[in-house]
Amino acid sequence: MISVEEALARCLALAAPLATETVPLALAAGRWMRAPAVAARDQPPFPASAMDGYAVQGGPAPGDSFTVIGEAGAGHGFAGRVGPGTTVRIFTGAPVPEGATRVLIQEDVTRDGDRITLSSGADAAVHIRPQGQDFRVGDSLSPRRLRPADLALLAAMNIPAVTCSRRPVVALIATGDELVMPGEDPRPDQIIASNNFALKAMVEAEGAEARLLPIARDTETDLAAVLALAEGADLIVTIGGASVGDHDLVGKVAGLDHAFWKLALRPGKPLMAGRLHGTPMLGLPGNPVSAIVCGQLFLLPMVRAMLGDPAPAPSARKARLEVDLPANGPRAHYMRARLAPGEGLPGIVPFDRQDSALLSILGQADALLIRPVNDAPRGAGSTVEYLPL
Repeated sequence: MISVEEALARCLALAAPLATETVPLALAAGRWMRAPAVAARDQPPFPASAMDGYAVQGGPAPGDSFTVIGEAGAGHGFAGRVGPGTTVRIFTGAPVPEGATRVLIQEDVTRDGDRITLSSGADAAVHIRPQGQDFRVGDSLSPRRLRPADLALLAAMNIPAVTCSRRPVVALIATGDELVMPGEDPRPDQIIASNNFALKAMVEAEGAEARLLPIARDTETDLAAVLALAEGADLIVTIGGASVGDHDLVGKVAGLDHAFWKLALRPGKPLMAGRLHGTPMLGLPGNPVSAIVCGQLFLLPMVRAMLGDPAPAPSARKARLEVDLPANGPRAHYMRARLAPGEGLPGIVPFDRQDSALLSILGQADALLIRPVNDAPRGAGSTVEYLPL
């Protein structure tokens, strides 16, 4: 058996970044931008008023009066010049007129016809946003997965389209005679397929396109027929059938070049990866919790790597253990756990029941408490690592 770290390294070695495509900004949410985006204009593109008020020249004192000679609004600048003793009524976001060096906020003046007078106790701030205060022509946004705030920034940079990774197509294949789809009428010896729905949601949330294929029955012919439907996928994921039983056929598929099989992990020992006729393939365990945990540890990092994420591995966080735990054995244990708010680090408590078939426990968990191989006993108050769910 190999370690979790080595298994992840071998999985990521199978998952090269995909080709890029140009994506309109309106369709780029959640996509991985692979090339820097360079601003085509300054923001703001002119000195802009930060408040509603009056644009004046110099540093007026309380009691000074000015003649209003015009108005400037957002999208409607004032074409003239502000000089001594004159002012322009201005609104937030409007270009500051030539000659003006300060905006008096409207609460600090009194107006009588076309004259304003500065009140005592007036705010001394300038209230002008200089040109290029946010960014300038030539500033760039580095490659990243695009968030809503990134889209707003790109739009302000006057960038209508971005270079993104193509979305990887992930073919998901549940295997086993015991499985039926939700809504069907199972025999007494059958169960409902569930893992494929969780994994579909997981890869789609990460930015991939999931292709949910039919259940592959426990014959070589049926498995081969369903695998043929995965043609064109960037990653093939099988669920179940990767263990050592007589009916576990995935590891025996013709054309499969193994990268590894079996690892020192709870839950998820019967994990397999390799290439099937050149296409990356990941064989997940059939137990629901095992499949979903291994999906977090290996499948999602492979998807992120295909999208161009330079750091696709799961990132562990720290928490304070709130119960005593015995020593761990020869396999890393990713325990389903619940987080609790705390001062500094959050608290973490693993569930008493850790069976790999208990979806109800996984549904209550918001973390995976990481117990390394042969980890010593841990007392309450210890600092431990976890992965958020």
